[in-house]
Amino acid sequence: MVKNHLILPCEIAVKSVIPAIKATIAKELLETYGLKQKQVAEILGISQSAVSKYTRKVRGYVIKIDNIDEIQPLISEMTHLLVNGKCQRADFIDLFCKTCIIVRSKSLMCPFCKKADSKIRTTECGFCLTHTTSTKP
Repeated sequence: MVKNHLILPCEIAVKSVIPAIKATIAKELLETYGLKQKQVAEILGISQSAVSKYTRKVRGYVIKIDNIDEIQPLISEMTHLLVNGKCQRADFIDLFCKTCIIVRSKSLMCPFCKKADSKIRTTECGFCLTHTTSTKP
């Protein structure tokens, strides 16, 4: 029997990384483009309440990503695609995944993996550090 842990990095990302990316995008849409919370909610396909929670840092700040230099250009590109109305789903997803890869490469999810499954030895795992390729072939 294989002794693998069933907590997947993507499960951790759903609860920590994805909200952090969405919060950062929402912040840029509000501050850089001057959009209203309702407009941001429509663009991101979330509720206005969720946007409000992002702006008040009640949601989306489990992992701090706004200080990672490599991420800001990706966030800017994603927001530009969304505002322009020329957003191709595949291009947006690729940028989103690249952002998640950067977060994983910085070992920012390790504490959450450990918290989700205390049997995981983050010092021995290394998955996020070794699987850092883009989603495009």
